[in-house]
Amino acid sequence: MNTLLPQLAAGLATGGIYASLALALVMVYRSTHHVNFAQGEMAMFCTFIASVLIEAGLPYWAAFAGTVVIAFVLGAVIEALLIRRLRHAPVLSIVVVFVALLVILHSIAGLLFGYAIRSFPSPFPDSVRAGGLLTPHQLGAVGVTLAVLAVVYLFFRYSPLGLQMRATAENPVSSRLVGVRVDRMLALGWGMAGAIGAIAGMMIAPVVFLDVHMMSGVLVYAFAAAVLGGIGSAPGAVIGGFVVGVLENLVGTYVVGAELKLTVALVLIVAVLVVKPAGLLGKAIVVRV
Repeated sequence: MNTLLPQLAAGLATGGIYASLALALVMVYRSTHHVNFAQGEMAMFCTFIASVLIEAGLPYWAAFAGTVVIAFVLGAVIEALLIRRLRHAPVLSIVVVFVALLVILHSIAGLLFGYAIRSFPSPFPDSVRAGGLLTPHQLGAVGVTLAVLAVVYLFFRYSPLGLQMRATAENPVSSRLVGVRVDRMLALGWGMAGAIGAIAGMMIAPVVFLDVHMMSGVLVYAFAAAVLGGIGSAPGAVIGGFVVGVLENLVGTYVVGAELKLTVALVLIVAVLVVKPAGLLGKAIVVRV
């Protein structure tokens, strides 16, 4: 019991970060019905931008806000210049483009920022601790994830833009006929995904340190979280993130060891796709043929 509670707490804290990136994956999927395999590299690239802004003398939260805006613009530009041109391309072609985008961003980040491991500051004070189980940064990361989920929920539930994005995701042809600017909605979805991914990168960088490889494993866990919760469900992505974080910690500690923790996410992805492909909160799509 003495080791179980800390492992559960650490798993929840790590799961909050997975949930943030899973939420970004869901945003892109709801916009285009494709999985952005370059989401982790986009987050890593933007986290390096945040590091540069902080090193230039900006206060942390000013650099945080600036990075979120830059990430939003980056996501929208990628959609407008690249993804939009592939609207009618085969699925395999789109997957290849996503993988190419991953490699390109990874290489550009290495060229611009180098491959050395850097430290990244945490904005949360060291004076607060939850019963000795969670560090201030872990508490803050969970709080940020829940705040992002709340903003996303309110945006989609009550704002006119959110309603238009939901309509675009459900039926872009009908949405265009009633005056919705579908292209703008898709760019907005990608921009929001880029911003949410950047937040995830800035939350995980103080834990794993900042380098060009930092999001590789995180993306696998985030994808497992999105699949478990339902790839089209924002609340499901967050729930899936917390579940994956706890499972990773417990199974990695008590069953397979730290070296094989990544296999937990891979096994979970396969199991969910075989047993319940729609995920916990996703909707099964039935097509009459």
